[in-house]
Amino acid sequence: MPVLVASDLDRTLIYSAAALALTMPDARAPRLLCVEVHESRPLSYMTETAAQLLTDLGDAAVFVPTTTRTRKQYQRINLPGPQPAYAICANGGHLLVDGATDHDWHARVLARLADECAPLDEIRDHLMRTADPVWVRKHRVAEDLFAYLVIERELLPDEWMKELAAWAENRGWTVSLQGRKIYAVPKPLTKSAAVHEVARRTGAELTLAAGDSLLDADLLLAADRGWRPGHGELADGKWTAPAITALPERGVLAGERITREFLRAARGETPAGPPA
Repeated sequence: MPVLVASDLDRTLIYSAAALALTMPDARAPRLLCVEVHESRPLSYMTETAAQLLTDLGDAAVFVPTTTRTRKQYQRINLPGPQPAYAICANGGHLLVDGATDHDWHARVLARLADECAPLDEIRDHLMRTADPVWVRKHRVAEDLFAYLVIERELLPDEWMKELAAWAENRGWTVSLQGRKIYAVPKPLTKSAAVHEVARRTGAELTLAAGDSLLDADLLLAADRGWRPGHGELADGKWTAPAITALPERGVLAGERITREFLRAARGETPAGPPA
C-alpha cells in the first residue's frame, strides 16, 4: 500500500528570505534553490539537499502539498520532483487532482461550512471594524472561504488577539497568528479532512505529516507520524503529541531535516530518534 506524505509548505518545506534563519557563518551556509518567483522576484527557497530529498520522496510515496495558500498562490511554486497528483489548498477548501480543482469536494466543504459556521461576511465585517489601521496593512479574503490580515506584528496588542479568538470561537471559527498574518478560518475547514479523502482515494495505510502552525495541528494529529520544526506557533507553544517529533532545527535547515525524515519513514528505515 502507498505511503501518503502530507506536508505544509511555508516555513515547513519552503522558506522566504526572512524565514531562512541562516545563523551559521556565511561560508558554511547551505546552497539554496529558489522554488517560487512572484512579480519577477525570488520569493521562496529550499536547500539543494532538501530539493534532492523531495525528488527522491516523490518516487517513494504519494507526496501531497498541503497548504493554507490559495490555488493561485500555490500554483506559482515550482517544487522539485514529480508533479504531485494531489494538492490541498485553502486549508482543505480545495483539492487539486492533477492540477485541476475537484468541484465535488469543494461543494461538500461549502455545504458543511454553511451548516456549522457563521458566514464569512460577518467575520470580515468584524475584522474591518475592530482591527486598528495603525497595525493592519492589508485585509484579505482567500477563495471566499476565510479571511486574513497582514499586520505589523510588533504593534499588535495581545489583548486584541484574545478577544478575537473568543468572539470567533462562539461562531464556529478559529484564529491563528502566523508571522505577519492573522487568519480567521472556519473550524470545519481543515487540512486533515482533505488528507483523509486523499488517503481514501489512494488506499494509503501510512500517513506522514509536517507543519509549523496551529492550522497544522489537526493535520499532525491525523497522521500516523508527524514532525514539527523548532520554529513557528506550535514550537512557541511547546505543542506536541505522542506520534509527533519536535525537531530542534529552525529555518530552512528544518525543512531539510523534515524531507529527510519523510524519506526515511517512507522507505521503512529506522527513525533518527524518538518523538519528543
